Amino acid sequence: MSRTALRICPLCEATCGLTLTIEGTRVTHARGDRDDVFSQGFICPKGASFGAVDSDPDRLRTPLVRRDGELREATWEEAFDAVAAGIRPVVERHGPNSVGVVLGNPNVHTMAGALYPPVLLAGLGTRSVFTASTVDQMPKHVSSGLLFGDANAIPVPDLDRTGHLLLIGANPLESNGSLCTAPDFPGKLKALKARGGTLVVIDPRRTRTAKLADRHIAVRPGTDALLLAAMAQVLFEEGLTEPAPYVQGVEELADAIREFTPEAVAEACDVEAGAIRALARDLAAAPAAAVYGRIGSCTVPHGTLASWLVDVLNILTGNLDRPGGALFPQAATDKTPRPAGPGRGFALGRWHSRVSRHPEAKGELPLSALAEEIDTATEEGEPVRALIAVAANPVLSAPDGDRLDKALDSLDFMVSVDPYLNETSRHADVVLPPPPPSQSPHHDFAFNTLAVRNQVRYTRPAVPLEPGRMAETEILARLILAVTGMHGADPAAVDQMVIDQTLGKAVKEPHSPVHGGDPRELAARLGGDTGPERRLDMMLRLGPYGDGFGVRPDGLSLDKLLAHPHGIDLGPLEPRLPQPLKTRSGRVELLPGPIADDLPRLRAALAERPEGLVLVGRRHLRSNNSWMHNVPALTGGSNRCTLHIHPEDAERLGVEDGAAVRVKGAGGQVTAPAEVTDTIRRGVVSLPHGWGHNRPGTRLSHASTDPGVNVNQLLDGRLLDPLSGNAVLNGVPVEVAPGTGPEASAVTEKLTALT
Repeated sequence: MSRTALRICPLCEATCGLTLTIEGTRVTHARGDRDDVFSQGFICPKGASFGAVDSDPDRLRTPLVRRDGELREATWEEAFDAVAAGIRPVVERHGPNSVGVVLGNPNVHTMAGALYPPVLLAGLGTRSVFTASTVDQMPKHVSSGLLFGDANAIPVPDLDRTGHLLLIGANPLESNGSLCTAPDFPGKLKALKARGGTLVVIDPRRTRTAKLADRHIAVRPGTDALLLAAMAQVLFEEGLTEPAPYVQGVEELADAIREFTPEAVAEACDVEAGAIRALARDLAAAPAAAVYGRIGSCTVPHGTLASWLVDVLNILTGNLDRPGGALFPQAATDKTPRPAGPGRGFALGRWHSRVSRHPEAKGELPLSALAEEIDTATEEGEPVRALIAVAANPVLSAPDGDRLDKALDSLDFMVSVDPYLNETSRHADVVLPPPPPSQSPHHDFAFNTLAVRNQVRYTRPAVPLEPGRMAETEILARLILAVTGMHGADPAAVDQMVIDQTLGKAVKEPHSPVHGGDPRELAARLGGDTGPERRLDMMLRLGPYGDGFGVRPDGLSLDKLLAHPHGIDLGPLEPRLPQPLKTRSGRVELLPGPIADDLPRLRAALAERPEGLVLVGRRHLRSNNSWMHNVPALTGGSNRCTLHIHPEDAERLGVEDGAAVRVKGAGGQVTAPAEVTDTIRRGVVSLPHGWGHNRPGTRLSHASTDPGVNVNQLLDGRLLDPLSGNAVLNGVPVEVAPGTGPEASAVTEKLTALT
């Protein structure tokens, strides 16, 4: 007999509510939950394939431990014994920084990934921390930290009320949104147009989003910051500024960008000066407008400046913290709001990487530097000798995967928390597989801080944990104990420690609803069946909408949330300044020192002109990086690893549609099938990321049948945005030529077989 259960989809940032049909313990169907307070029934192809993702036969079911050079099935006890025996000696002999930690982006899609990695990092005390953020959105964190004093204070466009939306480097019809959590992003854009609003898209590709736009500007890749600076200059020149409140540095900014006129940047951007002026004037004239930039404007040489200028335009037009503009969401699990006032601010470069001296940003080093931190000896500090990878596949996601592949083989020890034996986890000495998502609870700690409407939802596991499985929360708790010298202790101690520390601080804070209370008495009142649920209850009750442990009887608690299985709507985004600001001045600091110091590099870019082709990435609605290429329902059709090239470039280079083409960059070369299309501008080619499933020793049976190529192998890791350490993935010079030799023949044979 079948039954249904609710589940928040963990497969992208839209966080849609699902209704699952379950036969026994198997998810057989997924549809949108029409009663979900946030997504209201919307579902995309990834959510519809939840059951196929959940039941992928290649998912590991038991731990693997390397014995005599081979990974073999083991018990959980044997696996954690091996972790403790492998990591602790490295820490004791070489210090905590000799243990690297790599966190992949699936961590923000799970409760375990949100709650436990911070405890792991604090317990280890390592500064060798690398995450997917530095091949994605780190520039936005850095610019937000410098502007607002908090790297996680990211304003999002008020999609439901704006009248003018300018997107740069964003393709939400494929991504479903990013750093902007919005179920049915396509529907929201169509609603914007239906109510008479304007959609402008700046992108070198005529994406699905660009096709929907009222205006599409095909900018030259990598020049986003120049274009945005010129728009800001027009606002000053023509007296169109209406700065948002609580802002300092307006006059200094006007002087700093004075020379970035539309005429000065037009040739570099390949956008007419008149078009740039029109963009600025239309933005300023709109009653409510928002500028939104994403990965295309982050993964470029001036990614932090571009991210900063997105908010500068929102600030100068008065649209920051205004309904219909860009506002700061308020998540239910945010910390108790503190009174507005000066904070500690945000600092960069508190330490540096050992080899190339890259400055840290937000406590992280560039993922691009991971390989050299392992394989290069220096007089300063120990190399990374052991690695903990949690939901991370940097062999595909970081530049120069071939070098990292070899470096991982040289480690003294490696542990990977991953459901698959993939291109990275195949190097591990221990693999700890979490259960499928149907067997895990779900609450979106990170994405609710980026949501376009304030709401709160929680779903318990839809299916009981299978015998022999271990909850991901327990896996990470036991991992923390094993690597911090407490192996064998009760994993519940990790949650209790966090609860004790959090409540101990809360009772000492004058603005806290539990100020002056007894932490032990408060802990005893927490609800929930598990340690993670008790932590969620604590965060809800201390949060901005919480009951304050009885101080506000109508406030939130876990019990109240469980009584609303489709979620609780907390209302539209509201103006919040100056409360979110944590700068030393207590104001929005419009021209921070590090930004001003980086502007000369942008001025130098005015004279830069790429002579050959440049590369940009792309994604598909049915993919989320490398996660889902092993699911047949999410591959094939238009979701293929092909090189997009403009017809004129193809004709000039002798490249034929469907034929093999060789692409060469600073880090190496790959051969892929060409797809000749006028949806990409001349001088630009595009390869999707997340592919390259052709390495031996993996267990990805479907992905390996159509492996594609690893676009990041074209990069050598040396191109970084200096402020954030973010890898430059777009606007990268490449050489393209018709494919020849055995590799090209193999591509052609593969294409023939697939078609």
